[in-house]
Amino acid sequence: MMDKNTILAIVLSAIVLFGYFFFDAFYMAPKRQAAYEAQQAAELEEQAAKAAEAEKLSARVSESSPVASFADGEDASGQGTVAVQEFTVTTNRAKVVLTNRGGDIVSYKLTEHLDKDTGEGVEMADNVTSSNRAFSLAFGDSDMSAIDGIFNVKKVDDYTIGFYRDFTMKDDSGVSHKFRLGKLYTFTPDDYAFRLSVTVNGLDGSPASLNLGGAAYTLRTSPQIGPHYDKKSNRYEVRQFVSWDGRKKAKKAFSDRSYDKAWEWAGAAGKYFTVLVKPADNSKMLAAIRCSAQQLSGYENSQVFVTRSAISGGNVTDDYYIYVGPRSEKELIKYNNADSNGWKLVNARFNQALQTSGFLSVIEVALKWCLETIYKLVRNWGVAIIILTIFLKIILFPLNKSTALGSIKMAGLQPKMKEIQERYKDDPQQQQAAMGKLYKEAGYNPASGCLPMVLQMMVLFALYNVFNNHFEFRGASFIHGWIDDLSVGDQLFAWDAQIPFISSFTMNTFRLLPFIYTGSQLLNGVITQYGNAAGANQSSMKFMMYGMPLMFFFLFYNVPSGLLLYWTVSNILQIGQQVIINKIMAKKRLELEAAKPRTVDKAMGGKKKKGRR
Repeated sequence: MMDKNTILAIVLSAIVLFGYFFFDAFYMAPKRQAAYEAQQAAELEEQAAKAAEAEKLSARVSESSPVASFADGEDASGQGTVAVQEFTVTTNRAKVVLTNRGGDIVSYKLTEHLDKDTGEGVEMADNVTSSNRAFSLAFGDSDMSAIDGIFNVKKVDDYTIGFYRDFTMKDDSGVSHKFRLGKLYTFTPDDYAFRLSVTVNGLDGSPASLNLGGAAYTLRTSPQIGPHYDKKSNRYEVRQFVSWDGRKKAKKAFSDRSYDKAWEWAGAAGKYFTVLVKPADNSKMLAAIRCSAQQLSGYENSQVFVTRSAISGGNVTDDYYIYVGPRSEKELIKYNNADSNGWKLVNARFNQALQTSGFLSVIEVALKWCLETIYKLVRNWGVAIIILTIFLKIILFPLNKSTALGSIKMAGLQPKMKEIQERYKDDPQQQQAAMGKLYKEAGYNPASGCLPMVLQMMVLFALYNVFNNHFEFRGASFIHGWIDDLSVGDQLFAWDAQIPFISSFTMNTFRLLPFIYTGSQLLNGVITQYGNAAGANQSSMKFMMYGMPLMFFFLFYNVPSGLLLYWTVSNILQIGQQVIINKIMAKKRLELEAAKPRTVDKAMGGKKKKGRR
């Protein structure tokens, strides 16, 4: 049972915790909001200044930059008005809507993956505006505005559509050169990747020339990828800049900045979906990649800009392979093998865009294989998590047992260790030798308690990443009506009214799993305490066992239910294992008490300390 001091510590901690949250909700939150609004105003002012500067730049280069050979709203022959039109390409993977304005994409819905908020396919061309569409081109570098003119359209077949328009550019000597800019989109029925071919061809016998400060044009990804990203309310969702240079990957949180390093592909990634751009010939691309996290109507973009080097003296065709789909190993790894994808790409290494734990990725791969193998048998991801947890607990039980028995030996040696430390406090070398002899006589290795803990921590971190990011958990139901999606928190019911303090945690949703998890953690602490011998640190240990779960309740309230299901089942199994370990430990203590070894005397050379008579 808990003593008065432990109860007092927990109560005071709870009071401080609740007091802090009330203070934060009613005092600090308004200040943060005011600071946020001030920051937004400053950013808008800065963006306006940049836009004005870009407009000035456009005005300065307008005489020498490309000018359409026919006005907006007219066809190439000038015979009539061309309206803005949209064209739809449908594959087995996506429904893509393109427009003749700029030859861009305005909608890219993944038909196999539904957005639970809209009931439609996940929109991968999100936050599109009239001036910022998906896969637009801009002449020059990323500071220039996207081309907004009306393009001619040529539909080749059900999976291929092209857009083209003629432009005129004056070189440094004032001589005009005409060229035709083309964009050809080619899709395949079963690939998440499509090919975008950008052509620049000279007209009227003039060689193609496109050079604006060392850059020809800039290709941008979609302003934002889906599902809708609200980083304030869903801290388990992410937006990352990802790239691969042929040897190592880069993974950075999205912000307004540039990356000036070699790359083979780059893109934007969320927790479950990603957009990756891979040029067929990377030597033509400038190293600098710009990322944009600008906000529009409170929605922050996650957009990548890649720039092609200057073109001079010849017709060019640049091919880009663009992956738009799930951040799933099963799909991304297909582009490493020519026989697995429609583009015959080899060793594209798109799978390097996966969210992994670095050196623990080998453990993650093994755990995923086990999980997927179990799923094939039970056809329920929640059940698969439970079975995998049982399997891991059985495997790790000997390590838990070893650690527990080691703690008994260590506790039994504590008085003797203190005696040695006191006797040889002025002779560290002799103290170390005596300690070594003590450990040897007791049959105890100090490092033996560390290895099991390290191994278990490695498995724990790997499991966290698997259960938090495994794509197959998205939309996977465990128990209908309660845990309908293992990638988000469970839900029994929700309410509309805003409740101060509580709503900041629950988002107006009652979740049962966090209560079960907290109860299992508390009970686990009680059982563990019964198995430990009394000591000077019992009060602090009790606080850790009883106080921390109450704090974790709030921290883990919105954790993905797949992850919380693992922790809960693990706690319940740990209770059963701890009961067994407690019995083993009790038996071991009796054996040690009966043996009463004179290990210290041997460690100190067999001399027994004489007392007064």
